[in-house]
Amino acid sequence: MTPTVGDIYCVFVEKLQKYTACQVTSIKEPGTSNANLISILELDWSSDTLPDESELHQMKPLYCDYFFWNNVLEHSYVDNVVPKGYIKVGNIPPLVTEETRSYGSWDVGGSLYRQHKWNQIPEERRQQFKQAAKDDTMISLGGESLRRSNNVIHADILRSLTDISELEKLPCLTRIYAEEPTDSLLAFVKSNPFIRELHLERANVSSLDLTGSQLSKFSLQNAEGLESLYLNHGLQELILDKAISSNLFIEAEQDGYWLTASFSDSLPLHRGLDLLGKLHLRNVTELDMQPLVQRYPSLQDIRLWGKPGTLSNLGSIKHLKELLTFTTYDLFGFSGDEFPSPDQFPKLSTLWMTSLPAEAAKTIKAAYKKEVKNGLDLSITKPRKPEWLANNLTNPFRDWDGREHISKAHANKAASLYKKMNTAISALEKQSNEDATNAEEIQTALRSLVKEYTETFNKMDRRTGFIETVEREEIFVVLDELLQSAKRNLATAGVEVNVDELFAIFDQTRDF
Repeated sequence: MTPTVGDIYCVFVEKLQKYTACQVTSIKEPGTSNANLISILELDWSSDTLPDESELHQMKPLYCDYFFWNNVLEHSYVDNVVPKGYIKVGNIPPLVTEETRSYGSWDVGGSLYRQHKWNQIPEERRQQFKQAAKDDTMISLGGESLRRSNNVIHADILRSLTDISELEKLPCLTRIYAEEPTDSLLAFVKSNPFIRELHLERANVSSLDLTGSQLSKFSLQNAEGLESLYLNHGLQELILDKAISSNLFIEAEQDGYWLTASFSDSLPLHRGLDLLGKLHLRNVTELDMQPLVQRYPSLQDIRLWGKPGTLSNLGSIKHLKELLTFTTYDLFGFSGDEFPSPDQFPKLSTLWMTSLPAEAAKTIKAAYKKEVKNGLDLSITKPRKPEWLANNLTNPFRDWDGREHISKAHANKAASLYKKMNTAISALEKQSNEDATNAEEIQTALRSLVKEYTETFNKMDRRTGFIETVEREEIFVVLDELLQSAKRNLATAGVEVNVDELFAIFDQTRDF
């Protein structure tokens, strides 16, 4: 459907069990930048039934004041394709005419739900939160000076606390990073309705109970030894990284129906979450989709990131009749004919596949492009030929090939530079194992390599300025992985590498 200014759309929000509404307030003119965008305004309205004409004229904009929002309109630019499930109910003059500077997605009802949850917190506590959010008075916590408005605490400060109740000095604390759960930490989290995120390095217990808390996000880097995990109602995102036991039992609201579960490497063999709604898998090398479909038959959202990796039995996802979103990145090993046809996915509203076999990309795009007019958000990009995969399997800069603002020449140059660095460092490692190489000689050679690495990117960036925040981080991460690997390997030959000194050279040399 083609939206016009003033249109009001309604969508049923399962979490609220009500219809919510938004209004189209502007449409970008063809030929202008972002011509495929429209702005939508979320409305302060919900009902068991769709509105009639008289209700349309009584609707008002939604102003949000939950957490750090202060009477802000939920007004943003979104893609101009109206997703499946949205129903046009009428057209009235725009309730807001000012242009928005925000960009978002079609998540109508999300802010209304969050505002509803915020309003359930006692007003006195909400006022304390708002006052603290504006208060930059310095306080002492664990020997550190922090602003009273600080909303995140890290493990180093937690370690220095003699009493966890000292955290009450931070009335708008929302995020905690800790090494492991303690009884006092969990008690504090459960007593504080503002703690939305808890990130742990390790479990260090066999059973972990988060029920009674108001967490929306929980992550655990190492789940070794954990046998039972009880999640609170309202938790939206669970991230488990390493050492997930096949004996681990996870209990969640409605068996995980409302939950997004994120795992790394492969499909975990835990028990529980039988009705899991959303699954994210990162660093996939090999994944058989059939066991995944059998294990989680109620999935509505699947997002997969390869290392790169391969998928098998991709056609089995046709059995997921509730599937709304399917995305892949850097995944191969399948043909276009294996991918289910549009009629097998009656509810699919988002299909994004990036860096996939060229033949599959062509076939899938041709099969689904006609669904765009029906509300499908379709993006099939970076088709890869077999020779590309062979050449880039171990190239950490492979994503630069096809990135909008990066030329093919720069992508190839970065790949060649990585190979050169890797080869040179491997030669140093081999040399150190074969003879008693002086540690200072190794360090000197590494200094030269780091300087050459950095200066090469300086030259590449000088003319076009293509290195932005993401690229800067990627350049750093690749160098860090090279140097940390060299440090480990050279240590076996008794050679100590000063990585801090090498990164000081990187920082002193770089112009980007």
